[in-house]
Amino acid sequence: MPPRSSGLASPVADSSAAARVAAYDWPALAGELDGYGCAVLPKLLSPEECRAIAALYPDESHFRSHIHMARHGFGRGEYRYFKYPLPDLLGGLRTALYPHLARVANAWNERMGIDGHFPGDHASFLARCHDAGQTRPTPLLLQYEPGDFNCLHQDLYGDLAFPIQAAILLSQPGADFTGGEFVLTEQRPRMQSRVEVVPLRQGDAVAFAVHNRPVQGSKGSYRVNLRHGVSRVRSGRRHTAGIIFHDAK
Repeated sequence: MPPRSSGLASPVADSSAAARVAAYDWPALAGELDGYGCAVLPKLLSPEECRAIAALYPDESHFRSHIHMARHGFGRGEYRYFKYPLPDLLGGLRTALYPHLARVANAWNERMGIDGHFPGDHASFLARCHDAGQTRPTPLLLQYEPGDFNCLHQDLYGDLAFPIQAAILLSQPGADFTGGEFVLTEQRPRMQSRVEVVPLRQGDAVAFAVHNRPVQGSKGSYRVNLRHGVSRVRSGRRHTAGIIFHDAK
């Protein structure tokens, strides 16, 4: 796994990130993920940490690529993929969140009849990605301005994809921006799609299904397909950090 180095004024070590992540009620969060495909982790970051991460956006030295959504039909807005080494704060949270989400992911695979077990630590999973040729880091920083939006999509970057990811709202709704709600849609077999609008405050994280999740039916579990996006920003500027656990080709 590539090393991490400090990219923020007050970096959070892995042990500190693990402590704050472990303080959440993970059985309850797992229940939310099972029931709705998403779960909110309130106040994962402080306002100061949010501003510090958002302030990295103009500095190209932290990033490997810069994407303008309109050029690719993804919506409107832009984002930058971080390069290795990741900022300590995001790298520590990526490491700390993974084991809790891996337990949910393994239970989902079992229920959906999908072969494959995710290892208990993130370094081991990244080693699998890199062995498969997926070596480019996927954590990203997104920026939206008035009129910008993100089309419904799935963040799949190769044959190996971890089924849950996280997004952290860095801006303050109602003060820094208006609009820009996080949206999750679920396509259910032989039924109309279900929409989940997730209200977030500054520093809140949402963990959500990347692609499929199991739903209990009368004859056992079946798969539903999920996509996520962001509604139109009405005013101001909205920053979000995305934590994707698999790397890309």
